[in-house]
Amino acid sequence: MNRLTTSWGTHPLTRHPEDPRDPLRAWDAADEYLLNHLAEAGTDLSGTVAVLGDRWGALTTALHAARAGDLVQISDSYLGREATRANLARAGAAPGAVRLLTTQDPPPDRIDVLLVRVPKSLALLEDQLHRLAPAVHPGTVVAGTGMVKEIHTSTLRLFERILGPTRTSLAVKKARLIHTAPDPAAAPGPNPWPYRYDLPGDTPARVLAGRTVTNHAGVFCADRLDIGTRFLLGHLPRGLGAARVADLGCGNGVVGLAVALAEPDAELLFTDESYQAVASAEANFRAHLGAGRPARFTVGDGLADVPESSLDLVLNNPPFHSHQATTDRTARRMFADARRALSPGGELWVVGNRHLGYHATLRRIFGNSELVASDPKFVVLRAVRR
Repeated sequence: MNRLTTSWGTHPLTRHPEDPRDPLRAWDAADEYLLNHLAEAGTDLSGTVAVLGDRWGALTTALHAARAGDLVQISDSYLGREATRANLARAGAAPGAVRLLTTQDPPPDRIDVLLVRVPKSLALLEDQLHRLAPAVHPGTVVAGTGMVKEIHTSTLRLFERILGPTRTSLAVKKARLIHTAPDPAAAPGPNPWPYRYDLPGDTPARVLAGRTVTNHAGVFCADRLDIGTRFLLGHLPRGLGAARVADLGCGNGVVGLAVALAEPDAELLFTDESYQAVASAEANFRAHLGAGRPARFTVGDGLADVPESSLDLVLNNPPFHSHQATTDRTARRMFADARRALSPGGELWVVGNRHLGYHATLRRIFGNSELVASDPKFVVLRAVRR
């Protein structure tokens, strides 16, 4: 277990789910830079301190040790929130000592210190700064942090346009800080999120052609149909009857929506670790199928909480990044969870880039893998639980 040392103590931190074989730490130089700055500047932490985008709870855990006043974490990640809970408990924090909010929850009414871990998604940053701006006042300390490769001119422009004059620091260990002076006269305009667009008429799943979809900020490919998803939509299984189907890592839910529209008796489960994604999937499902069609929408750790042998079909377009790190760990866990959750004879259908080698991973986990379709960039693979 790795330990983060700050001015307020040393904190053992892990990601979620905990895996002693995982080489990735639960913090990086950007987190250290921001915490060191707060301590060296003697920042007053006695008021409401809001931490946006804390990836695995490193900032929140250290600030709890610093005896920050009303400490609030705002996160889009279920895995990040669970890591925060575990890291806080390990640090001796009482349950409820820190308010853990999602990006879908109402933000605090007043924020005295706003700390932002710059997310990979500029859209999510834009949406959340818009949502938090009314709580910021002229005396609010606003500081962001990220690795140099994560902070661009467009990042700084968002802070400046929505909150006020913004500058950046020198780089330390390839990390930078963002400093913003809140301006009550700032006029950022309306929040453009959630974003809505019409699916193209040539969408491979004809039941989706021309339909309007809603995307909350931060959802992958929020302004267009992802090309991998598009390829999968052209090769979905048919004749499912009353099958129990999971859209695993559902994003905005268009894959599960296509199944639901084409298969009126199918039972759908939409699951993702992103609160923004599941909110998008539910909005799209209800917009096109109404309140009467039953379906489940779950924010969680993939299919970890789904009963064994409770599904007939799992559809999956797995991510191969964890923030900035490239890894197949998430995909491997998704495949293993799918095998456990599928009934004998149940199938996992996966779309992925050809170079990722998912066929080999599926063979190790399921004992089989069949190529359903391919093009120069993508493959659709099928694995069956024996």
